[in-house]
Amino acid sequence: MDGAGRLARSLRSLGPQADLKAAAIGAVVLLRERLGLPRAKARPHLERQPPPRLIGFIEQHLPRRAGLAATVLLLLGSAGLGVVKGGHLEAFTAALSDTRNAIANSAGFRITTVAINGRKQLTQDEVLGIGGVNGRSSLLFLDAATVRDKLKANPWIAEATVLKLYPGRLQIDIVERSAFALWQHDGRLAVISDDGAVLEPYLSRRFISLPLVVGKGAETHARDFLALLARYPQVRNLTKAAIFVGERRWNLRLRDGLDIRLPENNVGNALAALSKLDKEERLFSRDIVAVDMRLPDRLTVQLSEDAAKAREELFKDKKSKKKAGDA
Repeated sequence: MDGAGRLARSLRSLGPQADLKAAAIGAVVLLRERLGLPRAKARPHLERQPPPRLIGFIEQHLPRRAGLAATVLLLLGSAGLGVVKGGHLEAFTAALSDTRNAIANSAGFRITTVAINGRKQLTQDEVLGIGGVNGRSSLLFLDAATVRDKLKANPWIAEATVLKLYPGRLQIDIVERSAFALWQHDGRLAVISDDGAVLEPYLSRRFISLPLVVGKGAETHARDFLALLARYPQVRNLTKAAIFVGERRWNLRLRDGLDIRLPENNVGNALAALSKLDKEERLFSRDIVAVDMRLPDRLTVQLSEDAAKAREELFKDKKSKKKAGDA
């Protein structure tokens, strides 16, 4: 007891659990000594060196899993760079597009019906191919504006309208250009429309009956000139080609090789005079190689080589007869 009549607690007895733990440790120590076992080595304690300030700041302030997210982004960026550098971007984009289209098709958005209105020269498969529509396309992910732009980029198609009618119908309305003439320039022959657009190289003989225009700029001026020439069928029916000279005026090459050089201005008057001369004087049936109408006040005719010799001999004969008569 202490001085106040209270029982003093033992400082070593802190509770039954502490006593049991101490007894167990002591028993283990005595057993090791009796059996001669070596004492357990104390585990080395590794002291962690404090990280650099920057690393410590990042560890303290970045949210959890930010490092994992950054690693994933780095891997995705590396993969994307590899696709671009390796030239696989187009194939990767096509594969991604096919995948999403397959999902949409399985969901009921497959294109089952296609209606194309206004086509004459182009087939249905050609129109769909130009617009980029194929058997894998789905109506859900089909970009109508992109299809329309692709169609209008084709020279045969002047206008196009694309309608998506869900769940699976596609309607395309087009306005085609018409083959108007054949245009020869720099040794190449092409089919052109009346507005001068080059439709395609001349390969098919179905265009052989079209009028032929030749020279730089002829494709854009052909519509007005050929419309004027059509007023004079006497000349038009014999014309093989219309040649645009110096981007200023026209020459006509007739089927028998006769060249007609038209003036730069008042072309209609020149064609009218030419038609009248052929009706009255049978001009185109004569042995001539060229008719020059470039001067407004006169018409010059160039004879063929044989006709020129015959004319020269005729004049010589007339002169010799005249001299004999004078004698």
